[in-house]
Formats: sequence, C-alpha cells, structure tokens
Amino acid sequence: MAQRILGERYATEEKLGTGGMAEVYIAHDNLLDRQVAVKILHEAYKEAVEFIERFHREAKAAAKLSHPNIVSIYDVGIDNDDHYIVMEYVPGNTLKDKIRDEGALKIPDIIKISKDIASGLAHAHLNNLVHCDIKPHNILMTADGHAKIADFGIARAVTESTMTYSGSVIGSVHYFSPEQAQGGTITPKSDVYSLGVVMYEMLTNRLPFTGDNAVAIAMKHIEEEPTPPSVFRSQIPPMLEAITLRAMSKNPEMRPTAFEMIQVLSNIDEGVTTIPQVKNDPDATQILPRSRSKHSPVRKTPAKTQPEQKSFLQSKLFIFGMLLVLLMGFGVGMFMAFGRTWSDEEVEVPDVKGKQLALARQILEDGNLRVNVAETYDAEVPPGQVVSQDPDPKRKVKGGRLVTIYVSKGGEAIEMPDLVGLTKSAAIERLQKLSLNLGSTYEKESSSDPGTVLSTDPKAGTKIIRGQNIDLIISRGESEKSKSENKISVPDVHNASLEVARAGIEGRGLTVGSVSYETSSQAEGTVVSQNPAAGSEIPSGGVVDLVIAVHEEQRTEHREETQENSEVQTYNSQPAEETNYSAENNSDVNPPSREDTGNKSR
Repeated sequence: MAQRILGERYATEEKLGTGGMAEVYIAHDNLLDRQVAVKILHEAYKEAVEFIERFHREAKAAAKLSHPNIVSIYDVGIDNDDHYIVMEYVPGNTLKDKIRDEGALKIPDIIKISKDIASGLAHAHLNNLVHCDIKPHNILMTADGHAKIADFGIARAVTESTMTYSGSVIGSVHYFSPEQAQGGTITPKSDVYSLGVVMYEMLTNRLPFTGDNAVAIAMKHIEEEPTPPSVFRSQIPPMLEAITLRAMSKNPEMRPTAFEMIQVLSNIDEGVTTIPQVKNDPDATQILPRSRSKHSPVRKTPAKTQPEQKSFLQSKLFIFGMLLVLLMGFGVGMFMAFGRTWSDEEVEVPDVKGKQLALARQILEDGNLRVNVAETYDAEVPPGQVVSQDPDPKRKVKGGRLVTIYVSKGGEAIEMPDLVGLTKSAAIERLQKLSLNLGSTYEKESSSDPGTVLSTDPKAGTKIIRGQNIDLIISRGESEKSKSENKISVPDVHNASLEVARAGIEGRGLTVGSVSYETSSQAEGTVVSQNPAAGSEIPSGGVVDLVIAVHEEQRTEHREETQENSEVQTYNSQPAEETNYSAENNSDVNPPSREDTGNKSR
C-alpha cells in the first residue's frame, strides 16, 4: 500500500507484516502525535457483509479491554472501502520468534510469560470475550520480557464468520482445542487449552501434536494425549508440567480457569525464585515445593558400604516386583481384551453415525464392544464425525465384537473427471476410485444408447471435493413417440412436374433420389410414381425416388439416340422391353424432344 492517511488521522509509514486476513503497518497518529499499528483487512473480505459486521462488532468489544497484557485497540473504521483497526504499537518480536531464536525457554521465563498470557485472558474472559486463536504468533514480547496478547478483534470475527459461512473451522490447527476441532461450542476454557499448548512449546521447543495434514492434527487433539514434556526435558518442575497437561485436558471441565492458572503459576514462581539450584549434584531436586516436611530425611554424610549394598538389593527386589506386576497386568489386560470374544452374551450395536469420534468410541465401549477407527473423505460430514459403521446399528452381535467406525476427514479438492459416454456402472466405478459419492441419477430421452452418461453435475473440469455427491444424467434411449416425431411424412407429388415435385420434397426436409422415365399417357414430364409412397413416414433427409412420364414415340426415338451416342449413360435398368434413363446426376435433364430426335435421325 502506498503511503496514505486513513480516517484523516493515521498516516501509514512502514509495512510490518502480512497475515491470512490482514496487513499490518506502522502509522503515525497525527491527532495524538504517537506511533500506532494499523491492521487493514485484505481485499478478499471487503464484500463479505456479515464478516465485516462481525469484524467491527468484535473489534469494538475488544477496544473495551484495558489490561497491561493485552494490546490496546484504539480505533476501528473504514476509509475508501478499506476496513482497519488501530492498535497499540509494541516494538519487538513475537513469542514465536523468541522460541525460534532460543529454543526451549528458561523455566523462569516460561512462568513469567505464561502468567502474563493467563492474566490477559482472565481479564478478557471476565468481559465475556474469548480470543479463540491463542498461539505464539499472536503474543508480542516487550523489551522488558513481558507478553501482550494481540489480535482480539480480528480473531473472533474470523472464527465466527468462518463457522457461519462454511460450517468448518480454519485457523491454527496446532493450537486450537478439541471442541474447536469438532466445530463445537467455544468457551473461555478453549483459550486455556491453547495456552497449555503454548506452554508445552515453550518447555520443549516442539508441538504436542503434528501430522501430515490439518485433519490428522485435529484428530490427535481430539483423541490422543500429549507426551509429557519431561520426556523431552527432564529438568521441568513437576508442578509446571502438571498444570500444562491439565490445561490440555480433552474435557473442558477438567481444565483450570485462567484465574486458577495465575494462582498455580504464582506458587511455582515463588518456589523457583527462593530455592537455589545446586549444579552437578545428581541427588538435588531442581525445583522444590515451598514447604518441606519436618520429618524429611536429609543425608549429610556419605553412606557406608553396607547400606549401599542393601539399597542395591532393595532396588533389585523392587525391579523384580515391578516386572511381576507388569506381567500380571499384561495377562489381565489380554484376558479382558480377548476373553470377551469368548462370551456368549449378545448385545445390540448402538447407532453412532453423526456423532463425534470420542463420544462414539465411549458409547460403543460402554456397550461391551471394541472399536476400530478408519478415516474416509466425506464433504457432507464435518471432520471428526462418524460417517458410517460396520456392523450396522441395531444388529445383534456377541459381546466384545470389533466395530469399525469410519470417521470423516472432510473434503479434498480435486478436478471433476469426464464421465460422458461411459456406461452408468463404469461411471460409478470411476467415482468410487476417486472417493466421490453417487448422488441422484436422472434419465433423459436421447438418441444415445440407453444407460450411457449424457452429462454430470458438477461438469467435468470443475473443482470439487472428495466425498462430494455427483449427479448423473443417463440416456434412456429414444421413445416411440420421439422416433415418430423425428420422422417426416412424404408429400404427394403425383402428376406434378419434376421441378414442382423437387421443391415440394426438399421443402419437407427430404431429398430427391433417382429420377427415371417411363412411357405413360400422363402429361409429358410429370411424376408417374414415387418411392416411398405419399404419406409414408421416413427420417429427416430421407430419399424419395421419382418416375417421370414420357410418350411412346419419344421413348423409341430416344432409344435410337442412345445407341448412336455412347456418352449417354443409363442409370436405372429396367426389363428388356423398356429402358429407363436416369437424370440422377443432373436433375434438370429433360427427356429429348420430338424435334431433336427427328433431326438426329435425318
């Protein structure tokens, strides 16, 4: 964007960056003489009326927030169809930049940043505003190391508008909550889940869930538990790890509120700042609770040889005991898993189609059934919901039976194939190979062979989504009525001259075929007979042959002329007693006149 003034007040100076929904510029507030950041909505969203309304409404709601850990919103407006938000300018990088530069952050920094984010969220939640897109990219870091939450206005508008328009969720799939992945109700606890993911990334420099595509990652948010951060970084305070994993609970009711996050983080912070850490001491605990039991033993002198041997023996017994317990547990688990299939108990398979994966699994397992999950493309069913199941609902099966549920992966964009000319069965087979569904089938009268695909909806070459329904228009052949409607009645040209007969036949959309001559008492040059007969039904463009009348003496003279002139061609053979002359190639050829024949004889 060229340098310009928005709202007769904000002069843009330098472009800071571009996001999926807007571009951000440094600008100067000419009225208050200060630097601000201006976010200008992309061109693509200028025509989305509902999106624009929500954009402004949520921006104004976010402008009411006033908190040191939230980027302040000063103004929102329109200038020449450009929708913009004016906000506090925070020099520095984002939290994502900090993680990229430093890797896993220091424990005190993690606690400080997490408290800042939780404090900002608590203030927003108190004002009934949910951010919906908490991620390191939206956390700005100040020069003194504090964190500020950005993008309150646009994040809320984007999420709501997207769900209104398409029924799906776009955004930061690595950070959003299971309920967001399922398209469910978003609450303040959704922000807490995202904060837990951000804390996990700060602790380990890795994301808890990754995958080949957005659907695979979303499914992991719904189904899988994250690997504890201590697996990747052993020196993590247990309380910090516990609150991080609790914030990432699948069930929103199990997550703490933003206020509870602040309290727990404050307690951990006090423990970190007051208890020094001893380096190179393998027995030292890096971060201790705030209070210590009076009866806790503290080893001050080196242990003697005998206690060490006893400890070693105890450790061997402990390991042996643990192995025994594990083996017993494994055996019980195997019996529980496979022993149920030996049961004679019959259960009815519940109907879980249309339900979210987690709920469907729980219903089936509560019904004494085992669950196998398979994924499939289906544009009609939101990602994470069950499309179909095997066995079918309400079937009676043995307890412990394996039930396969097919979970929607949403739709994948592909190009519509060309099915025109294929048989119906071949077209359906082609659709199945592309993970497309047969929609409605319509039949249409056509001259094409019955069962042939005439057209499709959508048309070939258009962009479609895997799992989408495809309608087929199939030929049912030509009806008897259509066949008769496409035929033409042969006109009656009897006694008409050749010229008049030709005009009448061609006027009906038919063609004059062979023209032959025979002796007749009719007027010379008129039609004696026609084939097909008058009133016959023949296809458009069909051929009508004509026989033209000539007198007897003319035929005799013409026969003599034929013998003298070898260039005269005979096109239509007749019995020996009479010869027919064809004017097939030249319809204007008339029978030779009496005068011409007489001259030639002489």
